[in-house]
Amino acid sequence: MTHKQKNVLIRILIAALCMVVLHFLKPDALLDGWVKFVLYLVPYLIVGYDILRKAWKGIVHRQPFDENFLMAVASLGAILLGRLRTGDYAEGVAVMLFYQVGELFQSYAVGKSRRSISELMDIRPDYANLETEDGQTTRVDPDEVEIGSIIVIAPGEKVPMDGFVVTGQSALDTAALTGESVPRSVRPGDTVLSGSVNTSGVLRVQTTREFGDSTASKILDLVENASSQKSRPEQFITRFARVYTPAVCGAAVLLSVLPPLIRVLCGMPPLFAEWITRALTFLVISCPCALVISIPLTFFAGIGGASSAGILVKGSNFFESLARTGLVAMDKTGTMTEGVFEVSEIHDATLPENELLRIAALAESYSSHPISQSLQKAAHLSEIHEQVSDAEEISGEGVRAVVDGKQVLCGNEKLMNRYLITCPHCDSVGTVVHVAVDGAYCGHILIADCIKSTAAEAIDALHRLGIRETVMLTGDRKNVAEAISSQLGIDRTEAELLPEGKVRKMEELLSQRQGRETLVFVGDGMNDAPVLSRADVGIAMGALGSDAAIEAADVVLMDDNPLKLAKAIRIARKCLRIAYENIIFAIAVKLACLLLGALGIASMWMAIFADVGVMVLAVLNAIRALHVRNL
Repeated sequence: MTHKQKNVLIRILIAALCMVVLHFLKPDALLDGWVKFVLYLVPYLIVGYDILRKAWKGIVHRQPFDENFLMAVASLGAILLGRLRTGDYAEGVAVMLFYQVGELFQSYAVGKSRRSISELMDIRPDYANLETEDGQTTRVDPDEVEIGSIIVIAPGEKVPMDGFVVTGQSALDTAALTGESVPRSVRPGDTVLSGSVNTSGVLRVQTTREFGDSTASKILDLVENASSQKSRPEQFITRFARVYTPAVCGAAVLLSVLPPLIRVLCGMPPLFAEWITRALTFLVISCPCALVISIPLTFFAGIGGASSAGILVKGSNFFESLARTGLVAMDKTGTMTEGVFEVSEIHDATLPENELLRIAALAESYSSHPISQSLQKAAHLSEIHEQVSDAEEISGEGVRAVVDGKQVLCGNEKLMNRYLITCPHCDSVGTVVHVAVDGAYCGHILIADCIKSTAAEAIDALHRLGIRETVMLTGDRKNVAEAISSQLGIDRTEAELLPEGKVRKMEELLSQRQGRETLVFVGDGMNDAPVLSRADVGIAMGALGSDAAIEAADVVLMDDNPLKLAKAIRIARKCLRIAYENIIFAIAVKLACLLLGALGIASMWMAIFADVGVMVLAVLNAIRALHVRNL
C-alpha cells in the first residue's frame, strides 16, 4: 500500500471512529444544535477535505462537472438539509465516507495493475560491466556501451543489451520477456536478449545493439505508450462522461425546482426540502465513477496481464480488433517454422553417410549460403579447410571444389546435368543437395526448415476459437508450402509470393471479410513489414523478428511461439467481455436507482450503494483482466 493510500485509510478510520462515538453519545439529547453540527463537521472534513478542494479547483478552472463536484454538492446538501430539517447529519457524512472507501478500492486496484507493469519495467538494467582493453571491467551506464563492445555479466545480473556469447555457459531467466518460466541455456555463439537475468555462470558477451535499440528498451517503450491507443469502449465512456455529468446536474436542478413550482401552481404546499433531498440523492446516484474508472482500468490491467505472458499489445484498441478476429494469415519461415535449415535425411548414398556429409560440408565451406552453413553445422566442421582447394561457386546451381585431391560437385540437379551426371529425382519436401565425386554420383542430402513444435497446436487452437479461415502466405516453393500447410492443418496456401504479391493477397483477403470480423497477419521478416501494416492487426514474432516487422506490428509475441496467437485472442475477448459487463451493469443499476431517486423511493443510503457499491464491484471485476496469464 502506498503512502497516499495509507493516509486515506487512516482518515477513513478516524472519521468512522468519530461517527461511532457520536452515535453512542447521542449528542442531540445533550448538546445545542450548532455544537452538534460542528461535531459532525469534524469527521466530514477529515475524510472529505481533498474532495472539496478538487471540486473547488474544478469550479475555478471552469471544469466543474466531475465526480468530485457531484460528491461535494450532494454531501454538503445532505448536511445542510439535516441542519434545516431533522438535525441528523449522519447521511451527509456517510456519503463522503463511503465514497472515499470506494476511491480507496479503486486506487488499490489501479496500483495492483501498475505493479504488474512495474514488474515488467524491472527488466531495465541499471549498469553494464564493460571490459576494457587491459582485460579489466568497469561499471558504466548502459547508454555508454557501443556496438561491438565486450561486457561481462555475472550471475544474478540483468543482461544490459542484446548481443552474443563470446565465452561462458549459463542459463538465462527470460520470464520477464517471454512469460516462460523455464530458463534458457546459452553457450558461445548463442544470442542473448537484454532484460533477461543470468542465473548461473559468468558470460562475456559482444554487443550487437546500442542500449536504446535493445529488446528491453523497445519492450518498455511499447508498454509505456500502449495506453495512448484507446479502445472503442474507452472512447465511448470519455464521450459519455463529457455529456452525462452536465446533463444529470441540470436534471437535478430541475428536479429540485419544477415539482415545487407545479405544486404551488396547483395550490399545494411546495415541499422544497423533500424535492431538494430527492435531487441530492439523484446527484449521488448519478456519479459516473464506476464507468469512468473501471473501463480504462480493465484495458490497462489487460495490457499488464498480457505483457506478463510475453504478449505486448501496443494499445487497448487492438484488443477490440483481436477479439473480432475471423481470418488469420501467416508467413511460413520463422513464423510456423524455425527459420533454421537443418540436414534431415540422406538418400541413395554410395559412401558412408558421415563421409558423404563431410565431403559436402568441406566443398561448401567457403560459401556463406544458409544451405552451406547447415551442412557445416551437421558435419561439425572446424574452421581449418586445408583439405579444400580450387573452390568455385556456380550461381543458382551449387559449388565445385577439390576435396582431399578429388573433384567434388555439390548442388542441385542443374549442376549434375551440367557435368552429365545422372541423379535420381527426390520428391521429399526440402532442399536437395546432390553430391558427386570424380564424376561418380554418391548420393543426395535433404535439408529442410523444421516446423515449430507448437505450430500444429497453434492452428488447432485457432480453429477451436472459431477462426473462420487460416491462410499461409509464403515466398517458398509451392510443394514445400503445401506440404507444411497440410501437416499443420492450415486451410489455404498461397506460395511463391514476392513481397508485393503478399500485399496483393492481403488486399484480396481484406475484401473477403464478413461483417465486423477482422484480419490478422502474423510474420517476422523484413519483407513482412508492409503486410503487417496493411492487416487489421499485425502480429510480429518479437524475439527473432526483424526491427522493421516489430515496428510495423500492433502486437508482439516475445518468445516467437505461434501458440501465443490464440492466447492473445483469448485475452482480448476476456478484456472486452469484462468491459461490456461493467458498462451494462453500471448503467442498468444507475438508471434503476435514478428512477427510484426521482420518485422519492430511493434513500440516500441506496444512493450511496448505487455510487460506491457499483464502483467497487466494477473495479473488482476489472481486476480480473490482470489474471490472464493462464488463459
